[in-house]
Amino acid sequence: MAKITLDGTPIKTIGELPAIGSHISDFKLVATDLSTKTLANFNGSRLILNIFPSVNTGVCSASIRQFNQEANRLENTKILCISRDLPFVQDQFCAAEGLKNIIMLSDFKNGDFGKDYGLLITSGAFDALLSRSIIVTDESGKVVYTEQVPEIAQEPNYKSALEALNI
Repeated sequence: MAKITLDGTPIKTIGELPAIGSHISDFKLVATDLSTKTLANFNGSRLILNIFPSVNTGVCSASIRQFNQEANRLENTKILCISRDLPFVQDQFCAAEGLKNIIMLSDFKNGDFGKDYGLLITSGAFDALLSRSIIVTDESGKVVYTEQVPEIAQEPNYKSALEALNI
């Protein structure tokens, strides 16, 4: 399990991020139109999985905005922003912010994504939410970069995540 902090207080996750060089597992997540998306929906694309606790926090919303800005210049790359927020909340956030370059997905139904990817927080104030993490894959779904952000109140390392796409 990963040991992270929330405002300096230690909290835990259910496991560890997928290993570099491994292939990411299939998933079922809910899009803002309430359709179910799986890994197959993104076959052949490089992926940046921007995973976070909730769109209703400043750091989470900042990461969505930053990746939305970067998305236009990335070839054959989809940015999946994943949380346990309801799809309605995700959609309202994107509409209010004018964000159109990212794909919002929700793990609200059963939390299987968080469990399968080792990202479900198991203690503290954010118990049952997803930890702030980045997973980058190549076109075949092979993991080329991961980041478990050690302090939830910090933004991820955007530069390192984006540089991983040049591998």
